[in-house]
Amino acid sequence: MVHGPRSSGFGPVVASSFTVNTPRRWRAGESIDDYCRACKTDRSHNVIVVDGTGLPLRVQCGYCESQHNYRGGPRIDPVPKTAPPRSAPTRSIEPPRSPAQPAPLVSDRERIAPPMALSDRPDDLELLLRRIIREEAGITPVAPAQKWRGGTLVLRPGTPGLQEKTWPIETFFNKVVMLRNRLRSLEQQVNASDLPDDVKLKLQGYVSGCYGSLTSFNLLFANEEDHFKGTGE
Repeated sequence: MVHGPRSSGFGPVVASSFTVNTPRRWRAGESIDDYCRACKTDRSHNVIVVDGTGLPLRVQCGYCESQHNYRGGPRIDPVPKTAPPRSAPTRSIEPPRSPAQPAPLVSDRERIAPPMALSDRPDDLELLLRRIIREEAGITPVAPAQKWRGGTLVLRPGTPGLQEKTWPIETFFNKVVMLRNRLRSLEQQVNASDLPDDVKLKLQGYVSGCYGSLTSFNLLFANEEDHFKGTGE
């Protein structure tokens, strides 16, 4: 007589399986989603530096190519496919504010010679040369804080009787922007080099230290994404 499989009085026995999820180990050059503060949205990034456990430390936005510390992944929640209908608001809605306009690369207040127009174009020769030099030096249009527009930087000696020195604040602002852009270029060159990862981390630490020493100038900028970022920011 053949007997089938016996069952217990509590019903059939079901085998269970468990899956253990191990953290992914990332490598330099792989793509990862993260929030880009320059683009102000989630973007696909390239991993630049990882730690010993494979966690990304430094990434580069694949859209605007800005580099920053890894911020933990996307931040913007996906828009639901079907949103519940909303009733019309009863209160008045304020009009959107216009974004801060970038400062011009040159200003008429910086002029040190009488205007001299070119024969074939209306541009002033002195301002044209200033703009070309600054563009070649790596200055990009950046928006200064509204309260500093049209202001003056004054250096007043502590010794009585000595004459103070003044500059248009946009001249000083453009020099700060040029310094920031040079640091960013240096950081990109370090990341793109064939140096060992430990050497890259050390050099990036030096660059981050320079950023941290210059954070006092962040009050000049209108937008936070233009700020100097120190270690851990």
